[in-house]
Amino acid sequence: MISINYRDPRPIYVQIMEEMQKLIVSGAIAPDEKMPSVRELAQALAINPNTIQRAYRELEGRGYIYSVAGKGSFAAHKMDVDAGRKDELLKLLAETARELRFLGLSDKEIIDHLKGGHEA
Repeated sequence: MISINYRDPRPIYVQIMEEMQKLIVSGAIAPDEKMPSVRELAQALAINPNTIQRAYRELEGRGYIYSVAGKGSFAAHKMDVDAGRKDELLKLLAETARELRFLGLSDKEIIDHLKGGHEA
C-alpha cells in the first residue's frame, strides 16, 4: 500500500501523506472508506505512530480525510477537498508551465503533454 524511501530527503510524514493522497485521488481508497488506524499503519511500516498521526493531521487539514470520534479516519469525497488545495495546485501548474516555456516548450507542447499526447 505505502512504501517509505529512507533515502528520500522529504520527511517520512510527507511521504506517507503524499502516498495516501495518491491512493485517495486515484480511487484506490474509496470515499468514506476507513483508513488504517494510526497504530496499524505504524506497525505495518515499522515507524513511530506520531509520524502517522502527523500525516493524518495534514491530510485532514487539506480535506482528504475526515475523523469520526471513536470510529477513526475516513477518506473524504472529492467535493470535500479544500478549494484552497485546488488553487494551490493551479498555482503550481502555472509556475511549472512558465518554467517549461523558459526551457523552450511551446504552449501547444505543454497542453499536448497534459492531455497525454507526449511522454516525458
